[in-house]
Amino acid sequence: MAKITMGQSPNSKNYTDNPKDHILVQGNADMKDGQVHPRIWTTEITKIADKGDLILSVRAPVGDIGKTSYDVVIGRGVAAIKGNEFIFQLLKRMKTVGYWTKYSTGSTFESINSLEINNAVINLPKEHEQNKVGKILSYMDHAITLHEEKKRQLERLKSALLKKMFADKSGYPVVRFKEFCDEWQGTKLRKISKIVRGASPRPISDPKWFDNDSNVGWLRISDVTSQDGRIHHLKQHISKQGQAKTRVISEPHLLLSIAATVGKPLINYVKIGVHDGFLIFIEPQFDLEFMFQWLEMFRPQWSKYGQPGSQINLNSDLVKNQIIYLPSREEQNQIGIFLNQIDSLINLHQQKINNINSVKKSLLQKMFI
Repeated sequence: MAKITMGQSPNSKNYTDNPKDHILVQGNADMKDGQVHPRIWTTEITKIADKGDLILSVRAPVGDIGKTSYDVVIGRGVAAIKGNEFIFQLLKRMKTVGYWTKYSTGSTFESINSLEINNAVINLPKEHEQNKVGKILSYMDHAITLHEEKKRQLERLKSALLKKMFADKSGYPVVRFKEFCDEWQGTKLRKISKIVRGASPRPISDPKWFDNDSNVGWLRISDVTSQDGRIHHLKQHISKQGQAKTRVISEPHLLLSIAATVGKPLINYVKIGVHDGFLIFIEPQFDLEFMFQWLEMFRPQWSKYGQPGSQINLNSDLVKNQIIYLPSREEQNQIGIFLNQIDSLINLHQQKINNINSVKKSLLQKMFI
């Protein structure tokens, strides 16, 4: 059905970083979003793949598939396949269903060889149906790529704004809304909020700060998976821990992870029990969303203070004594709303990506034998 060319690596002494030389594809690291992205070049030509060929990873991770928009030299970690869009989507499905696993499992270095690729049995419809199937799945890939690029652009925009919309010791941010011009005032976090630590489930006899409501989700470090840091529901329940109490908060609170995912801020919108790997900001004298965004901006700084051990931990006193520069409450509010809107757009594109991927996964299961 298709011509297959196994790769052969050039001598490493001939590798270059000169884009005028030949693009070298060695493996999965040279592909992104199903396309070859030039990373290394070579002056030596061994085996080649032509523009439009499919590139199959034959070494860990085995079975990843991409396309090349360039004439490239292929190393021993990949194979070139001259196939249409249907074959491309079929190879994607073979990776998803674990087709190559039976050949690669158990070896010291996970790989597949030319015999296993050439003898792979596939089911094909007539060319007209191949084109139809390939076309609809290609459209979906294109839509996913567009949303991923828009999401990346928004993430880059937000990253730039986080660096410029908050003041440093000068008291003035680089970028701000035109109706504001006052100097921001420096203060310590402990002076604008009571900061307490969460607690692991404790015996029923523990103090009043604790609760044993069996309907309360228990927030643990391993649960910090929310894309935007907003907690709307949790699967874990205290009832699974037996007769125990934990530190429980109800109305929206700002939280800060001080273990494992050090410095990650969260806002809860449900009643939750909080593990001792988090700090809770009580009775805040600031706009919640503004502080959430400031903590996002400041997060890389916390890694400097992480205490070594079985896992990185952040000392709560360091957080309490951290100096922050604050504008008026009105300016805080506008900054928080603005950056939250960007977060919402990022999440919208991620949700669209998830939805299209879900539909495509279903089609890949049903449109192939």
